[in-house]
Amino acid sequence: MSTLRTTSSRTRKRALTAGLALSIALGAAVLVPGVATAAPYPTAKAPAVEATPGPLMNYAINVRIVNRGQTLKVERAVAAAGGSVIESYAEIGVVIAQSDNAAFAASVATEKAVLSVGATRTAPVAATDPTYGVSDPLAPGESGNRRSANQTKDMGVEAEVNVVADPSENRQWDMAAIGATAAHEITDGSRDVLVAVIDSGIQGDHPDLAANVDVAASASCLSGVADSSYESWQPTTSSHGTHVAGTIAAARNGIGIVGVAPNVRVSAVKVVNDDGFIYPEAAICGFMHATETGADITNNSYYIDPWEFWCDDNADQSAVKTAVNRAVQYSQGKGVLNVAAAGNSALDLANKTVDSGSPNDTVPITRSVATGCHDIPAELDGVVTVSSTTSTGAKSGFSNYGLGVIDIAAPGSSILSTVAGGGYGTSSGTSMASPHVAGVAALLKSVHPENSGLGLGQVLYAQATDVACPTGSAQCTGPAANNAFFGEGLVNALKAVQ
Repeated sequence: MSTLRTTSSRTRKRALTAGLALSIALGAAVLVPGVATAAPYPTAKAPAVEATPGPLMNYAINVRIVNRGQTLKVERAVAAAGGSVIESYAEIGVVIAQSDNAAFAASVATEKAVLSVGATRTAPVAATDPTYGVSDPLAPGESGNRRSANQTKDMGVEAEVNVVADPSENRQWDMAAIGATAAHEITDGSRDVLVAVIDSGIQGDHPDLAANVDVAASASCLSGVADSSYESWQPTTSSHGTHVAGTIAAARNGIGIVGVAPNVRVSAVKVVNDDGFIYPEAAICGFMHATETGADITNNSYYIDPWEFWCDDNADQSAVKTAVNRAVQYSQGKGVLNVAAAGNSALDLANKTVDSGSPNDTVPITRSVATGCHDIPAELDGVVTVSSTTSTGAKSGFSNYGLGVIDIAAPGSSILSTVAGGGYGTSSGTSMASPHVAGVAALLKSVHPENSGLGLGQVLYAQATDVACPTGSAQCTGPAANNAFFGEGLVNALKAVQ
C-alpha cells in the first residue's frame, strides 16, 4: 500500500503518490491490488483466537478498503478482541488501539476488513505513558470525535517590510548562506501561511516567538489524541521544538534573532514524550492534526521510534509503516508540504546494510536493513528529505545522505536559534537543516499562494542552488544538479520570493 521512495524517477514517484493521496482525500475507496471488493464484509464477530493475558501494548491497524463502514468493523473487532480504540481515522483507514491481550493482533487479523495490524513499540506501555489505560476509549462509531475542529486561518493583511537588524542577526551565518537576509528585503512572509512544527512543543510565550505561534492550531498528540489545551503542548524536557520554530519564524521585533520567514505563523504539534520517544501513534495524530488545522507545511525533525528503519519483512513494522504513510499521503493530498530531516547517522540511505541501534525502547538487535527498510517519515514518497551543510558549504559530517533519497540541502551545523526558557542557543543536526527548508517553503507559499503540497516542493527543487560533490569524494555521486550529498542543491530563499 505504501509508495516508498526508490532511486527511480522522482517525477514518476510523485505522480503516483499524488494519485493515491488524491483518492484518499476525496474519500474514495482505496483498493489493495489482488483484493476483491464486490461485496461488503459482515459485521465483526468475536475472534476465533483465545485471549491470553499479556503486556499492555499499542497497535496500528490498517483497514483493507478505506471507508467509514469498513473502519467501523475494525473498531468492533478491536472491542471483540479485548482492546480499546485510542483514535480512529476513517479518512485514511487507520485505527490506533490498546490491549493487554497477547493474542490481540492475531484476533483482530481474523476480521476480513483488516489489511494489517502491528505493535507500535517493543516495550510495554508504561504507567507514565500518556496513552496508558485509555481511560476514555472511543466507542465504535465515534471515530474522530475527540479531535479538535478545523481552525480558520488568520487572514490579516501582511505587514509592511521594514528591515532592521535584530541584535543577534549578525551571528546567523545560515540566513546569509541561503539568501534569507536578501529575501527579507522583499518580504518576511505572509500571516496567511501556517507551518506546523511536529516536534517537542514550542514555548508559547518566548519573546521571539509569541507573536507568531498560532495557539488555536497547536496541540499535544502524546496520548494519540489531539489535546489543544495550552499546557499540553508546552515543552517539558526538550528545547528542540522551540529551536526549530525559531529557525522557521522567529519574529523581526528587535529581540534576539530572525527566522527564515519571520512573519508567518507556526503551530506546535507535540509528539516527543518526556523520554524523548516519538511513537507512531503520536506522529500519525500529528500529521492528521496539522492537516485538520490548516497547515500549509509541516516540519519533521525526527525519525519515528523505536526503529531507525521500519522494514517490510516484519509484520509489526510493515503495518506501522503503512499507517504512517497513509497519514502522510492524506496530508499531501490536502495540499500540505511535509519536510523532514534526513538523520544524523552519516549513513548512505540509498545503500543501507546493517542496523544495530534498534529498537531503542528495549534491547537493540543487529539486523540487515538492505532491502525494504526505511527511515520514516523522511523516506516516504512526497516528503522533502533534507541533508545538512556546514558554514563552509560542505556536507555536515553527521548528516545522512543518498542518491535519489536526499532532495535538498540546508545549513544544519552550529545554528543559533530560540530555546525554551526564553533564551537562545546553538545546535547542530539535520533537525536544524530541515526548518530552513520549511521556512523557505513558507516564503514561497507567501509569494505564490497558488502553489501547494507536492507542487510547492517541485518549485523548491527547481530554485535550489546547485552544489557539486566534493572533489575526490567516493560517497557523493551524481551531478551538481542532483547528487547524493545535496540532492537538488542548497535551498534558496531569495529565489523563492523573487
